[in-house]
Amino acid sequence: MREFDYVVVGSGIAGLSFALKAAEKGSVAIVTKRGLVDSNTAWAQGGVACVVSDEDSFELHIRDTLEAGAGLCHEDAVRTVVTEGPERIRELIAWGLHFDEREHPDGHTELDLGKEGGHSKRRVLHVQDATGRRIEDVLAARVRAHAGITILERHMAVDCITTGKLGYAMENRCVGLYVLNEDTGEVETIRTDVTVLATGGCGKVYLYTTNPDIATGDGVAMAWRAGATIANMEFVQFHPTCLYHPQAKSFLVTEAVRGEGGILRDAKGRRFMEHAHPLKELAPRDIVARAIDAEMKRSGSKCVYLDITHQPAEFVRNRFPTIYETCLGLGLDITREPIPVVPAAHYQCGGVKTDLNGESSLRGLYVIGEAGCTGLHGANRLASNSLLEAVVLAHRAFEKSSRRPQDRTPIPLPEWRAGEVQDVDELVVIYHNWDEIRRLMWDYVGIVRTEKRLQRAAARLRNLQAEIQDFYWNFNVTTDLLELRNLVTVAALIVDCAISRRESRGLHFTLDYPEPDDRKARHDTTFRRT
Repeated sequence: MREFDYVVVGSGIAGLSFALKAAEKGSVAIVTKRGLVDSNTAWAQGGVACVVSDEDSFELHIRDTLEAGAGLCHEDAVRTVVTEGPERIRELIAWGLHFDEREHPDGHTELDLGKEGGHSKRRVLHVQDATGRRIEDVLAARVRAHAGITILERHMAVDCITTGKLGYAMENRCVGLYVLNEDTGEVETIRTDVTVLATGGCGKVYLYTTNPDIATGDGVAMAWRAGATIANMEFVQFHPTCLYHPQAKSFLVTEAVRGEGGILRDAKGRRFMEHAHPLKELAPRDIVARAIDAEMKRSGSKCVYLDITHQPAEFVRNRFPTIYETCLGLGLDITREPIPVVPAAHYQCGGVKTDLNGESSLRGLYVIGEAGCTGLHGANRLASNSLLEAVVLAHRAFEKSSRRPQDRTPIPLPEWRAGEVQDVDELVVIYHNWDEIRRLMWDYVGIVRTEKRLQRAAARLRNLQAEIQDFYWNFNVTTDLLELRNLVTVAALIVDCAISRRESRGLHFTLDYPEPDDRKARHDTTFRRT
């Protein structure tokens, strides 16, 4: 058994920034199932929304967030993240992150702020169109250089260890983790009083997603099995503009393209967003995604087009070099022709329910970043608020956990017992179930839903859960099997939450209840395993 003061699962902006601070107080382990820089953060193109301009204000940012959240945001969470954000941005800059700047005609330079959907002011700090990758690289370099941090790459957390499962007569709390060493195949036991899940989202539960392959909802599934409360999983944000190309997989075309004047057009070149919302292409994401979905269904087209060709070619190449080079490599010059795009699953607005310090309902278990649900995003996330929330909650979770009273109660943890199991002999079974879950979720639990589709999805997922659980108990665990187990758990949670919300609000739109029910404003959908 290994023991640490803090164990962080996940290596995105939330997990790495927490680890750097916690390492000044005690021993830290980072558990990450791929390499250290393999995270959702690294795929974030747009930037970090934060009030840093004299033309902006906290109240404007708060108002924009509340409006995007469709009546479900927790205003205390919104106010906390928005007002504490600037200090965390200064900290990132002090750690070595350099956001893009622009030069004024009078010769002085200032931060180059972008504008995205739902924002009334320019407030998105960015590093060209690869902000997340740069943040990840800066934080990862500092983590690797810190002697107090143990990095466990190619290690996948299996489950939380709780006193309740161990049969102790005390308040149920998280006291450690079982972790699969992917190189040896052994499951190791890790003891800690502070477990931090920073595992990102669950985009891979859908057939089409902007997320990397690692986004399988691991943290939410683990917390659910441990007995923590889960909230608002029905609100899955579909990014309106994922590149549509047979050779491109999960490539996001950032909302900043629309912020810089990009126009959405149908297959005949006609602009259609001006009929959907007063803000046109800069309407909140749920509205833009539904408008694109409706246009594709109306016309029978496989995609729509994002046109930035009216902007100077040099500006486009300098502002969006990643998108420009990626598209050019596929034979598409975005300075001359529009970009074919489709909506794709992008961000999980719900997650493990936490307070504003990242504490879950299970003592000793903190959840930060996309895996957690503070109430900031409500029924629809305002663009580029997620990275800001991640650093603010990481700091608050560190402050709260570092002030915890020392628990001197010795709690011996049992080693992992595999029992009479065998190696997985037919991976085709795992891949088939994985594919079935993703297609089922895309067809039945997508941008527009119905009660009948949701009930069909729930019935099939119950059967799949039984099949996968049987597989889990009878074979040695592997990363593929563990991800499949987590994926079906999260899919079922999304469906159950969606069935229970009998209204349309934000990202949850159902044809059976097409209007919001104002009696349900600020009514979170919560589930807890009994």
